[in-house]
Amino acid sequence: MCGVVGIVGFSPVNQSIYDALTVLQHRGQDAAGIVTIDENDYFRLRKANGLVQDVFQAQHMQRLQGNIGIGHVRYPTAGSSSVSEAQPFYVNSPYGITLAHNGNLTNTNELRDNMLKQARRHINTTSDSEVLLNILASELDKFTTDRLTPENIFSAIEHVHQTIKGAYACVAMVIGHGLIAFRDPNGIRPLVIGKRVLSNQKTEYMVASESVALDTLDFEFLRDVEPGEAIYITQDGQLYTKQCATHAKYCPCIFEYVYFARPDSLMNGISVYQSRILMGQKLGQKIAKEWQDLDIDVVIPIPETSCDAALEIARILNKPYRQGFVKNRYVGRTFIMPGQTMRQRSVRRKLNANRIEFEGKNVLLVDDSIVRGTTSQQILEMVRSVGAKKIYLASAAPEIRYPNVYGIDMPVANELIAYNRNVQQIAQAIGADKLIFQDLNDLIAAVREGNPELTEFECSVFDGRYITGDISESYLTNLQNSRSDTSKGALQNKDAENLEIYNVDQ
Repeated sequence: MCGVVGIVGFSPVNQSIYDALTVLQHRGQDAAGIVTIDENDYFRLRKANGLVQDVFQAQHMQRLQGNIGIGHVRYPTAGSSSVSEAQPFYVNSPYGITLAHNGNLTNTNELRDNMLKQARRHINTTSDSEVLLNILASELDKFTTDRLTPENIFSAIEHVHQTIKGAYACVAMVIGHGLIAFRDPNGIRPLVIGKRVLSNQKTEYMVASESVALDTLDFEFLRDVEPGEAIYITQDGQLYTKQCATHAKYCPCIFEYVYFARPDSLMNGISVYQSRILMGQKLGQKIAKEWQDLDIDVVIPIPETSCDAALEIARILNKPYRQGFVKNRYVGRTFIMPGQTMRQRSVRRKLNANRIEFEGKNVLLVDDSIVRGTTSQQILEMVRSVGAKKIYLASAAPEIRYPNVYGIDMPVANELIAYNRNVQQIAQAIGADKLIFQDLNDLIAAVREGNPELTEFECSVFDGRYITGDISESYLTNLQNSRSDTSKGALQNKDAENLEIYNVDQ
C-alpha cells in the first residue's frame, strides 16, 4: 500500500506535493519521492528511504522546481525496502517519462520477460512499478510523432490495461506533455481528482490516493477516478478524460475502510469515518445478541483506527468507554513496518497501558483487525501485567485467513494468526479470554451503506476470492517463497550491502 499525488499548477508545486505527502504518510513510511518538471523540461528528482519530513530538506526542496509534479510514499509489498525501489521511477524514452504507483501487479514475472524479449527494455529493480512504467513507455513509443495527442495517450492506457493484471492507481508525467493518471479496471486501489480555481480564473488540478490530500491544499473534490479511467492534464492545464477499459467495474478493497485510509477521507463515494462507525454498530449488535454472558466492565479501543467503532460498541452495550492506552505518536504504524522483528520491537514503544483503567476489571478491547497476531498478543500481555481480570477482544473485521496479492503486505498464509485456526484457537494463541470477530456480510453492509450503488468489494483476505481471476495455488506458493518475512530479511541485508553504490539524491 502506497500513497500517490500529482499536481498541475501555475506556480511551483514542490511545497504542495510535500504537504500532500505528509497527509498521506499513513499509507507508507518506508520511502518518499517527488519529481517535478522545470521550465527547461528537465526532471528534478529527490527520493530516499524515510519519512517525508526526513527525506526532503531545504536544499532538496529548492531543487524541485516547476509547476507540475508527482509524489509518492512507499510501503513495500513487491520488491524490497531498498532505496533503489523508492519511487517515482524514470525512463528517458520516449520523451522522458516518470511514474509512481500504488498497488501490486499479479503478472509481473511474465511482463518482465516480455519487456526484455519483445521491447528490449531492461528492468533494473525487483519493483513491479518499474515494470509498469516500462510497459507504458513501450506503448507510447509506438506513436512516431513529436507530439502525443490525448487520443494517443488514451490508446496507450487501453493497451496497458489489456497487458497488466492486478491492482494499480498511477500518476505519471511525460516531458513536454503533462500529467497522466489512471486506475485499474476493478477500482481496487483508490484515486481521486480535484481542482482549484485561481483568482485569474485559471484552474489547477490535483490527483491523489485520498480526498484528504485535496482538502489540505484547498482543492475542491470533484470525484473519484473511475475504474479503468485515464486522466490527462496538459502542462498548460487542459483536462481530458476517457474510459479506457472495456469491462470496468467498481470492486474497491474493503481493507482500505477497515484500516488503511484516514477517517476524514471520502473514497468511492463512501466516508471512511462513517463506515467505521457502522462497523462498530454492527459488531456491537452482534455482541449484545450473541455474547450476553460477558461480564464487561469497560470498553477500550486499541488506538487509533478502532476508536470510532469502539465508541459505538460501548454505546450499544451501555458500558463505559475509556482511553486505556497512551500512544507514542512518534512511532510508525506497526502493521506496515517491514519485517516481523521490527513490528515486535515497535509495539511496546508505541503503546503503554494506563493501569487505572485496567486493574481489577473485565475489559473489552476493540481492534480494527487481527493480522499476524503479533500486536494483539503483546497488547494482551501488557494489559494482564497491569491487573486486568479478564480480557475480551473484538475485531471490527472478520478473520484474515488468506494472502493478499493486490498491494497489502499479507502475502504469506502461514504468517497469519487465523491460518488453519478456528476462533477458539486464535483466542488461545493471542491470550484472550474471549474473541469476537465481525461477520463479513456485516462488514460489507457497513461500508456499502455509504454508497449503495457499489455491489461488490475486494475481500480476498477474508474469503480467499481473487477478483482478477488469475491467482493460482502455484502463484501463491511462489509469492510465499519470495515475500515472506524471512525472504524480505535476506533482501534487506543484500540491499544494505549494495547501498553505497546507489545514489538517488538528484
